[in-house]
Amino acid sequence: MTTHLENEAVLVSEAQTGSAESFSVLVKHYERQIYRLSKAITGNLEDAEDALQETFLKAYKNLKQFQRESRFYTWLVCIAMNEALSRLRRRNSALCVSLGDPIDTEESETAPREIKDWQDNPEECYNQTELRGILFKALQNLETPLGVVFVLRDVEGLSCEETAMVTGLSVPVVKTRSMRARSKLRKKLSFWSEKRSTVAAV
Repeated sequence: MTTHLENEAVLVSEAQTGSAESFSVLVKHYERQIYRLSKAITGNLEDAEDALQETFLKAYKNLKQFQRESRFYTWLVCIAMNEALSRLRRRNSALCVSLGDPIDTEESETAPREIKDWQDNPEECYNQTELRGILFKALQNLETPLGVVFVLRDVEGLSCEETAMVTGLSVPVVKTRSMRARSKLRKKLSFWSEKRSTVAAV
């Protein structure tokens, strides 16, 4: 979950007036999260590093355009997501990644009921070192639109409204995709847990 600087507003103001030192503080605070997001979307370390560098380069060049209608981190995430998706498309020219397209006929504008937590829910698993690699691999097998929503909501801690703003989706669709991503990851992680228990028992 992302933590935010108490003096972030001051740092952003100083950076907008030309303080490279203040911008550097913001970069150091958020670079790990932006890299994690980029890696989760691209599934590739080199692409994630390139997306990270380009994100902060574009943020610096366009800093004066940040109007503070959202959190600074949300603005960074929007830039990073576009950079990561761009590299994902570039790596496979036949791949068309569009977050706005429905996943299948099951998707609707009706907001679903929240899923009850389970003993090893995906967001908890992500924070367990032993399972990070397993969850990362499971994320790569999710349809990109589902994976993006899961990472933004459950890993980076953005609200449904912030996720909708970043992705250009409606809030009901964000909730639907979040529910479906959790459900699919839950099944994959349950399968891994059962397999691990079987091996341990032998």
